[in-house]
Amino acid sequence: KNSAKAMEKELVTCSLQEKEKIAIDRSQIFQIPQHKDLETKVIVVLGKAGMGKSILVQKICQDWSNGEFSQFEFVFWFDCKQISLPEKQYSLKELLLEFFVKPQEGSKEIFEYILQNPDKVLLIFDSFKGLQDHENFPRCSASQPEKDLCSIKELLSGLIQKKILNGCTLLFTARPKDKLYQYMSKVDKTIEIVGFSPQQRELYITKYFAESSYCDSALKLIKECEYLFSHCYSPVMCKFVCLLCETVLEMGEKSLPSTLTEVFVKFFQQKIMQTEITSTKNQESFATLARVAWCLGEKHQSAMKSDLIPSEEVKEFALKYGFFLPFAFPRHSDSEEEEFGSTFSDFVIQNFLCALHLLLAEELKDRNLTKYLSFLSKKKKPYNWLDLMPRFLAGLVFLQDDPYFWSLSNEDEKQPTKKQKTLLKYIRRLQINTLCPERLLELLHCVYETQNNYLLQHVALRLEPDLSFLGIVLTPPDVHVLHSILKRSRKEFSLDLRNSSIDMQGLQALVSLKNVTSFRASLSHTVGLWKSLEQTKDYELLKASTEKFVLDPFKAKTMKDISDLSNLVEMQEKMRNCVQEASGCTSYEIPAIRNLRKLEFALGPACGLQGLLKLVKILAAFPSLQHLDLDALSENGIGDEGAKSLSEVFPTLTSLETLNLSQNKITDLGAENLATALPSLSSLKTLSLYNNNICDFGAENLAKVLPAMTSLRVLDVQYNKITGVGAQQLTDSLRKCPHIKNLLMWNPTIPYGVLEHLQQLDSRISV
Repeated sequence: KNSAKAMEKELVTCSLQEKEKIAIDRSQIFQIPQHKDLETKVIVVLGKAGMGKSILVQKICQDWSNGEFSQFEFVFWFDCKQISLPEKQYSLKELLLEFFVKPQEGSKEIFEYILQNPDKVLLIFDSFKGLQDHENFPRCSASQPEKDLCSIKELLSGLIQKKILNGCTLLFTARPKDKLYQYMSKVDKTIEIVGFSPQQRELYITKYFAESSYCDSALKLIKECEYLFSHCYSPVMCKFVCLLCETVLEMGEKSLPSTLTEVFVKFFQQKIMQTEITSTKNQESFATLARVAWCLGEKHQSAMKSDLIPSEEVKEFALKYGFFLPFAFPRHSDSEEEEFGSTFSDFVIQNFLCALHLLLAEELKDRNLTKYLSFLSKKKKPYNWLDLMPRFLAGLVFLQDDPYFWSLSNEDEKQPTKKQKTLLKYIRRLQINTLCPERLLELLHCVYETQNNYLLQHVALRLEPDLSFLGIVLTPPDVHVLHSILKRSRKEFSLDLRNSSIDMQGLQALVSLKNVTSFRASLSHTVGLWKSLEQTKDYELLKASTEKFVLDPFKAKTMKDISDLSNLVEMQEKMRNCVQEASGCTSYEIPAIRNLRKLEFALGPACGLQGLLKLVKILAAFPSLQHLDLDALSENGIGDEGAKSLSEVFPTLTSLETLNLSQNKITDLGAENLATALPSLSSLKTLSLYNNNICDFGAENLAKVLPAMTSLRVLDVQYNKITGVGAQQLTDSLRKCPHIKNLLMWNPTIPYGVLEHLQQLDSRISV
């Protein structure tokens, strides 16, 4: 039971979108403040497939070989796709000194040195899947974990649990999920790779074509195809788009394909259709390779032992055209025969081949095709490891007239017509308004890949007017397809884009749509957009976007939130000055500031007082503020200093109706300062001072001002340190306050009999 509880404690759910993010330099990756030097450091680098995680670890290895990261004497780098085959077992020594590198002599001495100096060892595990497979992640049970043979999962578990090589540094790369089940108590640092900005995309493309005569025309051609340019935020996709662009320009063509599916159909066609003699053989090998991709993909794998490939011909075909990369397994002894494996060279290639297999497989009925799209399933998507596969599948179904596609197979060209009808029927029957944001985005991508006008219009007309992507990462391609489909609709939309990591260009694109009438987004992104529009003098869009922006209600959870709110108020002052210069009007207000009615403050004890002192400086800018809530689960602890600072701005809060100061460590001194200023809150109806440290002196000061607080209806002073004396003073004051409806006064320091007696005297007192 206790071990189960301990395991439960370790498997904490972590939402990356809720964490405050800062950019770091590559040299800072291994810097972990306040970490015990003698313990294992665990660093996780997250990024979607193709974001450049593997390139990053290769660069780290290169930098180390050139003298950087000198704290490490040994760096070992492993591709988890190659070492995690279920039938393979390793000892730590084999993994380090057989699989990665094999010293010509002194293996035993080197290994002993590693065991004695773990702090000088960096182990890198690329493409680690253990962060998602927590339910099946075993405990390391080996009696001699450094020397015993065990599965790679057990070995990794022992390393993370500090049972093996305690004191080393572990660097894992993995794909992110919305919720990560990790050994969170063991992870010291989480880093996320977010891909190329638009400027970086242009730089990559320019450098790719730097020595080509097509340099200027290539960048222009790619940028003209906005959808493909949006995909270039992914380094891998950017490479594929550049490859294709090069081919297109060499052939004298003047446009790129409009969808990702067409890009890869053309890519494969150019690769394998060399001559008519080889084309039929290549088609057969291609179909077999597609089946292999699917068999591995179903098991969330991309690598296999080479002797399991169906034929030597298929293996040679895959290696020749760069679809496979070879590797060797370590040998347990010198007499053992060396084994080789093959892994797909790229996740996109495997995704495309899986989709092709599903389309061409004779054993697959047309009606079963749609289950691989899985929009309706409320369970975890069964094929989320192959996240591009559904999009390719939908795109391929609607490519029946494309000659490039039919050159990849021997199939009957009329066959897909049935599959198209099946897909059309399936999407027509979908209850689009019931889809969660992730599945809705997946549907939009699949429909976009079809480029079928009927489907695009059908989905556009059935979107809900209120679309929330709160906490859902929106990539540039997500934004492009969403923008494209919203544009087709005649409805008006309200978008919630908070915590979506949407970039400024994407935010501008969505906000500029005329049928997007209101939006919510992170304050920093919104203010950043407005500053950009101001610099480019796009005053029309600046005015429209400020009018569409919604802030109410706002919850501040970090110091950054308070800073962003301050920047918003500062932006209003700048815009007010601009309007004044242009028209002479001095009363301009950003509607979101004018209409903010509820503000929640939940910074916690570490930053509570600091954050409040900054917040009170701008509270007067919100004329409609009705509800100020400073009660948080983690307790803000603003104390008497915070209460005094807040009370000084009470005269400016003319609309405030609810003030919640519960659980803030306010004592009699703070209560005295509050009481002095409370009558100036002319609209206040509810005041909560629940669970503070107020005693009888504080209660006396509150009692004195209650008659002057004519708008007050509810006062909560429960769970303080008020005794029968303070309770009596509040009750006496209550007789002069017919406007008050309820006084919540239970305190552990008030004898129950006294409180009951007071309640009998005045029924407005809650026991």
